[in-house]
Amino acid sequence: MKHRLSFGYFTLLAENIVEVVIDDGIELSLEMVEECDQFFKAHIFGEFGMLINRINEYSYSYEAQLSIGSYQGLKAIAFVYYTDECKTLFEQLNVTRANDNWNSRLFSGLELEWQQALNWLEQELLPEKPQVESNLVESA
Repeated sequence: MKHRLSFGYFTLLAENIVEVVIDDGIELSLEMVEECDQFFKAHIFGEFGMLINRINEYSYSYEAQLSIGSYQGLKAIAFVYYTDECKTLFEQLNVTRANDNWNSRLFSGLELEWQQALNWLEQELLPEKPQVESNLVESA
């Protein structure tokens, strides 16, 4: 289901995966990041993944760079880029947010990796299997 926010579209690809497409020419502000947070709280329950589909040119304010991706429950981010400049911007954003240890991965839209990005998110969001402790008894 596609939802219109003031600066772009959020499409629920699954109950826990959101595709984000920001409008062309936007500078993402702290207020817009807060609008994202409100959307996630209203539509996503539990852990989720974001597929950032960078088909348009836009930028982030410094404040937005420091707070974007700090959403409760966010487990993985797939960035789909279409230009080398966008790839570099994502890499710089990852450096800016290095302390957050994002679980993120880059995918080339020009190499038709959108589906791979979605598949990766689906795998990252699978419930973790519990570790089974070994009950081996050492012989004397």
